[in-house]
Amino acid sequence: MKSLVLFLTLVIGCSISSYADGNNVSENQRPTIRVESGILEGTTEEGVDIFKGIPYAAPPVGEFRWRPPQPVTPWVGIKNASEFGPNSAQAGWGAPAGTIAEGSSEDCLYLNLWLPSGAKPDAKLPVMVWIHGGGFVGGSGSGTSGSQIANQGVILMTFNYRLGRLGHFAFPALSAEHPEEPKGSYAYMDQIAALEWVRDNIAFFGGDPDNVTIFGFSAGGVSVHSLLTIPDAKGLFHKAINESGGGRDGVLTGRPISKENADPFYTVSAETIGINFARKHGIEGTDAVALAKLRALTVEDIVDGGQETNGEGGPRTYAGPILDGMLVVETAESAYIAGRQVNVPLMIGSCSAEIGGSFVNNSSSKEELFNLFGDLKNEAEAAFDPDSNKEFEEVITIFNTDWVWGEPARKVARTYISENNPVYIYHFDFVPPAMRERARFGAGHGSEVNYVFNTLNSRRATEEITTEEIELAKIMNAYWTNFAKTGNPNGEDLPVWPIYNTHNEDILDIEPSGKPVGKPDPRKARFDVIDKASHIREQLQSRGI
Repeated sequence: MKSLVLFLTLVIGCSISSYADGNNVSENQRPTIRVESGILEGTTEEGVDIFKGIPYAAPPVGEFRWRPPQPVTPWVGIKNASEFGPNSAQAGWGAPAGTIAEGSSEDCLYLNLWLPSGAKPDAKLPVMVWIHGGGFVGGSGSGTSGSQIANQGVILMTFNYRLGRLGHFAFPALSAEHPEEPKGSYAYMDQIAALEWVRDNIAFFGGDPDNVTIFGFSAGGVSVHSLLTIPDAKGLFHKAINESGGGRDGVLTGRPISKENADPFYTVSAETIGINFARKHGIEGTDAVALAKLRALTVEDIVDGGQETNGEGGPRTYAGPILDGMLVVETAESAYIAGRQVNVPLMIGSCSAEIGGSFVNNSSSKEELFNLFGDLKNEAEAAFDPDSNKEFEEVITIFNTDWVWGEPARKVARTYISENNPVYIYHFDFVPPAMRERARFGAGHGSEVNYVFNTLNSRRATEEITTEEIELAKIMNAYWTNFAKTGNPNGEDLPVWPIYNTHNEDILDIEPSGKPVGKPDPRKARFDVIDKASHIREQLQSRGI
């Protein structure tokens, strides 16, 4: 049967070979490309060919819930690739109880491509693969446009991966079945499958499978760290960009699958959390019968309104990323310390005021916060509040940002340059005028993303876009695509972004004015005291991004 499907696909493809042999079409024709699974018909918008909703794995439903991604069944005829596929099932904002977000589904493993119109199969265009954020419980590959990246001569791929309990789940009977398969972090399995699709298919679109850059923000940045250190991902990409992904253990970095109290951050195992979730839904036992009942739950029951505990203060019911020992064999920090990461050119950074409040700890005053540093208290005060006149809200915001994102990024950068990899660090401190009253202490989590994609028009229509913002978006879009092309973000008419080294610790600082400036890292004193205080890291309560 499979041979017949492939034969029919080839026969039908031959009848439209003028379209399918390289996306070389006239203005009135829709771009048509033959990939391994069949023929795709996309759209063209202002010089960019767009293909949406391409399946890169079979629907992970029924018996394939909590299984590695399965191969796509080839299709006959021409598949319409003009609309996004469903997002990964998630709660979403404002979704009524017992429902999932509109447009989301358990059938979600789809990807999207933006490329220069008419690219020939032998064009060897660089490829960027975007991994969306959302704490591993929200977000999608349809959340941005890649047209401005394609306009720079680069192919952009975005994709969905399984989220929440569909993306990270463990249960004793699940661990016992199919012992040859990895368990736990199905989201990472999806990400690897999407990269394998790029390896096997991107040349049909004119892309270079040997010049692939992964980049991601927040949970997508955590994913970049994971892909840099998961053995099965080796060779699937050649450069990496990490935006607000941390780099040390503690936040979304891997829960032991079965051992209790094996990790100071994650004292409860992923399997115990799976049992908690089963009990919440009246499923007792841990055998194959219980697992069958879990697989029979509706997707709405699995998403469970996004709840991660059984009631306020109740037993935990969502694990987050899992260390299964087969796919995810260690945390990224552990791999970095041992030198087991993939060595590629790296760009890494974060924003200036990622998040405040009690994200990292429950301190309620500067005194309480600085006391955490013990013998380093005076050094911490001098670094974070040198004139003793900052309000607590600013200090805790900067502390959270440095502790979770800033200093860990520097730690990773130092690991990479020790292996002679080129590293470029950025610090994004620009807040648009329309947001300065709300963002008093700096740029919040994800502030740089619209500038990277040069999609400022996607912001609310009520916000005025200034000439400074427009120029900054052009510059950042150029930096990111230049890095994808060559491993160096610098280019003609761009402010020089210095390569990082430990001698002068130069970074690119996108200042509050919006001007990118290469200079020594102004956060050095704060990072140094955090590095010295790493022994207290385990004492702080880590919470999800």
